[in-house]
Amino acid sequence: MREAKHLSEKTKQFLMILIPILITQVGLSFIAFLDTVMSGKVSAADLAGVAIGASLWTPVYTGLAGILTAVTPVVAQLMGAQRKEAVPYTVMQSIYVAAILSLFVMILGFFLIDPILDSLQLEHQVYVISKQYLSYLGLGILPLFVYNVVRCFIDSLGRTRVTMMITLCSLPINFVLNSLFIFGYFGFPKLGGAGAGLASALTYWCICLLSLFIIHKKVPFYEFRIFGTLYSFSFSESLKLLKLGLPIGFAIFFETSIFAAVTLLMSHFDTVTIASHQAAMNFATLLYMLPLSISMTLTIVVGFEAGAERFKDAKAYSYLGISIAVGFSLLTALIIILFRQQIAGMYAADDDVLLLTKRFLLYALFFQLSDAIAAPIQGALRGYKDVNYTLFTAFVSYWIIGLPVGILIATHTSLGAYGYWIGLIAGLAAGAVGLFFRLKFIQSRFIQKHSI
Repeated sequence: MREAKHLSEKTKQFLMILIPILITQVGLSFIAFLDTVMSGKVSAADLAGVAIGASLWTPVYTGLAGILTAVTPVVAQLMGAQRKEAVPYTVMQSIYVAAILSLFVMILGFFLIDPILDSLQLEHQVYVISKQYLSYLGLGILPLFVYNVVRCFIDSLGRTRVTMMITLCSLPINFVLNSLFIFGYFGFPKLGGAGAGLASALTYWCICLLSLFIIHKKVPFYEFRIFGTLYSFSFSESLKLLKLGLPIGFAIFFETSIFAAVTLLMSHFDTVTIASHQAAMNFATLLYMLPLSISMTLTIVVGFEAGAERFKDAKAYSYLGISIAVGFSLLTALIIILFRQQIAGMYAADDDVLLLTKRFLLYALFFQLSDAIAAPIQGALRGYKDVNYTLFTAFVSYWIIGLPVGILIATHTSLGAYGYWIGLIAGLAAGAVGLFFRLKFIQSRFIQKHSI
């Protein structure tokens, strides 16, 4: 990255970082998209089984992986402050933390999967598919977490095209593996929806090994000599990372777990409703990749400018990112309105699932504007290393406002399952408002402090 003095230069640099991140995020989401779509072609039970499994796994993964995203603002600020020599130590300690988190998740999963699935009272076939899906997916936890650290390091240098290429390589790998293990092509075992978990785990190993090879051998990453010195594990350094990363991780957990909670609360509906909800939610999540990518870009550019103490430039980047996100949210809303039939058709051939999916997609329209404001602001605040308020806002807006509103509407009105979506929309809107005022406060504080 470099200093950009004019708005046109900032916009150009912002887009050069953003576009590869967007392609990367869409690519990573496309793995889940392929799992969902290809499983749905087997049966509604396979689609529902993958839906339940993914709903349990996603908040756990995104929350813990969110802890590791602390690498991005730390490295970005080190680079902005011209402290390149401190980067390898930070990255290695982060890899150690990733390995510990992976072990923690695998141990918990071993003991908790059965009790959690038992409590949901699922249809037997859906229960079996969910458990097998999660068990296979567990084989890829370690490489996935390590890859998250490596990716954050690469992206924090502004080299987002590299992670984009890694992700693009993963898509055909995942598609082929899904074909082999879901449908049993070429003599491989036909595992149905559970095979999607195994395919994803093997894909995670591929992208992890590729990313490690790149930072060890390719310019400019090998200049950091990340593995040149075998640093011992530092408890104090890990605590510094966790002090920044835990609020990020829990904020992400509160956000993603609310969607998982809604899916689980809907488990008392029939399989068609669960499958339709998951299909619509999967597409809404795919669209969310745009504001999420802008959020990640803002963490990089705001962190770089904050590290260099150019706080007016950091502020300019923040509003540039929000403006781009809002503009694109209007476009994605238009896409849903115009192509609901085609979108629903990608997920299922069953007429009942198709009809309900089209209805759920209408509610996804209202996700877009709130996400377009809230997600970029979260990224900007992380660039300033301001993370505790985001944690508080996420908890209140999603769990104190969103979930109770959804339960009340779903259980006490004729809207039924749609009520949960209305609750989610209310939570997202509340969070966007709270985060906006926090960003204005932080920007003013840093600018005033620097001008003294």
